[in-house]
Amino acid sequence: MATPKTALSALLKTRIEGSGSETIVFCHGYGTDQSIWDKVVPILAQNYRVVVFDWPFAGTVKDQKLYDPLKYSSLEAFADDLITLLTEIGIKSATFVGHSMSGMIGCIASLKRPDLFKRLVLVCASPRTTMKSLLLKMGAEVALPLAKTVFYSDYRELLDKVETPCTIIQTTNDKAVPRSVALYMQNKIKGEATLEIIHTDGHFPQLTSHLKFIEVLKATLDSDALP
Repeated sequence: MATPKTALSALLKTRIEGSGSETIVFCHGYGTDQSIWDKVVPILAQNYRVVVFDWPFAGTVKDQKLYDPLKYSSLEAFADDLITLLTEIGIKSATFVGHSMSGMIGCIASLKRPDLFKRLVLVCASPRTTMKSLLLKMGAEVALPLAKTVFYSDYRELLDKVETPCTIIQTTNDKAVPRSVALYMQNKIKGEATLEIIHTDGHFPQLTSHLKFIEVLKATLDSDALP
């Protein structure tokens, strides 16, 4: 008798908090895991259904064989995983919040399944990334192939195909992704795209200025709820 296949949502340690009518899906980026959202999830879960999970390259994922360098040689594979995960847990439509590389993953996924994404919130995202310092936080067996995926990827041509409404969240001093990148994305995205600047340093506003981050996110969600 064949062993039942473990659902991807379980392998990626998917966690669902809250029970609101609106769903927010948080996706982490390089060198981190779902804990990067720990400051914002408890607060938002008071009013929303919140979903977090770990990408296969995260050190918290127990099955180290889950990260296949060949499969994940492009961000499309991550987008496919995202769609599979949302389908498994019964998400029909959600606000997607993607940090760093996950911003573009969300854009790609929205092109494949626009019905799943009510809005994309792109946090310090870039269609072409050069953040070597973050890759150094991962093991060499993962960091090296992922570096190839990241550094040789250029998804700028996809931006003018993205029709899902987007909110771009950028810090005032992000050395990894400067404000000019956020402005470029805002201008290139085909659909509605707004830019919100959070006055804090660094690449992780969900950590360095989490209350302001929540304020911006709530304002975005509230505006979407208006008739």
